[in-house]
Amino acid sequence: MVTIWWCVLGLLLGGYFALAGYDYGVGFLLPGLGRDEPQQRRALGALGPFFLANEVWLIAAVGVLFGAFPHLEGRVFAGAYVLVVTLLLGLVAFTASVQLRSRRPEARRGPWTFGITAGALVTTVSWGLFLGNLVLGLPVDSRGNPVDDVLALFDPYAVLWGLGFVALFGLQAAVFLTVRGPAELAGRAARFARSFTAPAGTFLVVATAWGALAVPGASWLAIVVTAVALAAFGVVLFGLRTRRFRLALPAAMLLSATPALLVGVLRFPTVLVSTSDPSYALTVQDAATAPETAALLGWFAVPALVVLVVVQWLTWRANRGPVDRQSLLHF
Repeated sequence: MVTIWWCVLGLLLGGYFALAGYDYGVGFLLPGLGRDEPQQRRALGALGPFFLANEVWLIAAVGVLFGAFPHLEGRVFAGAYVLVVTLLLGLVAFTASVQLRSRRPEARRGPWTFGITAGALVTTVSWGLFLGNLVLGLPVDSRGNPVDDVLALFDPYAVLWGLGFVALFGLQAAVFLTVRGPAELAGRAARFARSFTAPAGTFLVVATAWGALAVPGASWLAIVVTAVALAAFGVVLFGLRTRRFRLALPAAMLLSATPALLVGVLRFPTVLVSTSDPSYALTVQDAATAPETAALLGWFAVPALVVLVVVQWLTWRANRGPVDRQSLLHF
């Protein structure tokens, strides 16, 4: 049962990055996407129908973390509290700015556009730093308490992940706009997508090689996830080269999901380790809730997940065409 809940948590986080990655990418690319206000509004309008639905995946993942692993979330969040705070600030700034930017037609757009761009960029980098630290393993002391060393969170490998997430989400957003964006932005989005392939590919290669040295004893599942990421990146390259953007989009979404899946397989079954007492280790089993509680959660989680997936699919099915001048813009 514990393994099942761990997989559910990983799939929810992977789904969140696969869907919300283009939200943040469009956000920090917004100033370069549209030359005027109508073009920027249509760029935001491309993600409008999916915006709040994409965030639900994160809410569901946090719910599973709190419900199924109550002894884990406090220590993980406390161990990276600086990144958690910046992540929340970025999320709030980005979400609020997107929804308030066009609320008043006569209001200035500049400050809200800055809030969108800065909030999306801070959120993206914070996620990369957070997951990069989880790959290395958040250190704790001999009593299982987080080590109070803020600078340790900015390890060069974690910084690589922060920059890598900018490349992944930028690539995903640009490919997304080639499919859903207005016609006048399609060519510019395709050029953005091609410009992000080099940094995204560099991140995949360097992070894989560096991680193989920094995280010894990786399981065969980690190798499988890495292979899936490289294969997805290859499909993205093929789709961009042949202008098959509808083929490149799901591959780019899968590519953005693989970092969360990789962290899940690397941190299973030992989530936290001690730097001062090798005998201490917090495992997934130790962090899990009681079996009776997990079984009770299952009665609510299964129908909720089904509804989540169905609603997301129906939303995509209803809004699979590109935005045009007659489209209803949510923002």
